[in-house]
Amino acid sequence: MVKRLVARAVLSAFLLSGTALSAQAAGTLKVAVDSNLNTLDPAKMKGGQEYVAAYLLFNGLTAIAADMTLKPDLAERWEHSADLKTWTFFLKKGVKFHSGREMDAEDVLATITRIQDKATGSTARVNFEIVESMKAVDSHTVEFTLKSPYSGFAELFGERQARIVPRDGLDTLASNPVGTGPFQFVSFAPGDRMVVKRNPTYFEAGLPKLDEVVIRILPETASQVAALTTGELDLAWNLPPEAVDKVKATSNLKAEAVPTSTWDGVIMNGTTKPFDDVRVRRAVATALDKQAITQIALFGYGTPTHSPIPPSHPYFNKDLAIAKGDPAAAKKMLAEAGYPNGFEVTLYTPAGRATRERLGLAVRELLKPAGITVNVQRVPFDVFLKDIEGKAGFYIDGFFSRPTIDTSVYPWYHSRGSWNAALWNYSNPAMDKLLDGARQASSEEEAKKLYGEVQALAVQDAPGVIPYVINHVNGVSARVQGFTSHPMMFLDLRNVSVGQ
Repeated sequence: MVKRLVARAVLSAFLLSGTALSAQAAGTLKVAVDSNLNTLDPAKMKGGQEYVAAYLLFNGLTAIAADMTLKPDLAERWEHSADLKTWTFFLKKGVKFHSGREMDAEDVLATITRIQDKATGSTARVNFEIVESMKAVDSHTVEFTLKSPYSGFAELFGERQARIVPRDGLDTLASNPVGTGPFQFVSFAPGDRMVVKRNPTYFEAGLPKLDEVVIRILPETASQVAALTTGELDLAWNLPPEAVDKVKATSNLKAEAVPTSTWDGVIMNGTTKPFDDVRVRRAVATALDKQAITQIALFGYGTPTHSPIPPSHPYFNKDLAIAKGDPAAAKKMLAEAGYPNGFEVTLYTPAGRATRERLGLAVRELLKPAGITVNVQRVPFDVFLKDIEGKAGFYIDGFFSRPTIDTSVYPWYHSRGSWNAALWNYSNPAMDKLLDGARQASSEEEAKKLYGEVQALAVQDAPGVIPYVINHVNGVSARVQGFTSHPMMFLDLRNVSVGQ
């Protein structure tokens, strides 16, 4: 009874504020995300809510399936030279953009050229810096020549920003996103909703099954759960851990969960004191109990790990012990580093990111017994991105799953890695050698060995602390059929239908 009264009260508030969820026609799926979509241009997307739109409206040359295997998408097949430096993609014929024009090789070249252009500001640019040159062999064949061998090159085209866009529609992507995806753009009201409809010429026969998808922007988790309960919503994307038990306890809802390689981390900037001393970084890592942190920050809806490589992946190093927290050992390390009485430091957390706020508080409490006094300072997220990320000495940050193990670790641990330079400024020639070698691995066995050593070195050098990877959970109405959560947090609705 109490739950029903709360739900009614929340929905009444929506009605009074003019933001009530309107009834939709049959064949419509109503989805909630928790914050605004800042852009509809795939190359410029940075947030998970934007990636939801990317997966509905666009395709890549390849696709990362729900089992994390690589599948053909716009490319029907691909091949590479023996030295892994020349890659040729053969495009599917007859695939049309929402505008009605057939997609061809020139569109692929225009898409990647635009991503490579620094002025575009795409976070995927670093992935394609490895490309020396590219050309259209014919209208449906594209050849890439790489600067160095790279066994995972095809997987880069399954990345969120590497969606193929029309060469004749680049300037209007932000306001009129045209792709080849299962749904096509209808409208977008910033801060309120985006509407897409079924693409009648989609290249996968019989898909999608839905007529329409309405993406509602509802920041409050309680509002999402209440609307799910009453049927005003069909699906709440990426539920925070604190809402999962409530959804599980509601008879007409289910929590659809999957492990991911999305992670939060304790960032220690190696160019600032005291974190320029590896002994201090090791002390911080040694003092933290990862299992306890996972329970505190995620309510257990995640798994402790050593690095961005999740325990669910075959490359995960099972021989490394998960840190259990040893403040006595941490104190000894600090004394050796010249801090026998510990030190005091400010830890910045992004306000409104609940898991990261809880992680910050857990770090504060767990470092106390080691003699480290942590002052936690919450910072508005826009200020955090502008003034803290990449600048402060000690803070909490987090990142979504990447499509490959290489893109999950290379940018963070290689001395030339883009995120490494923006976060902890870590440099070790031994790590660089391992990561460069893994890019050229000729077998799964060789790759597994090298990435196992990467994880061991990451634990030893402690450039930062990655305590856990996070489960991706969607709240789903019992009326929704055919939906499965994706480890990359993609919202794949091609096979979804809505019952009565």
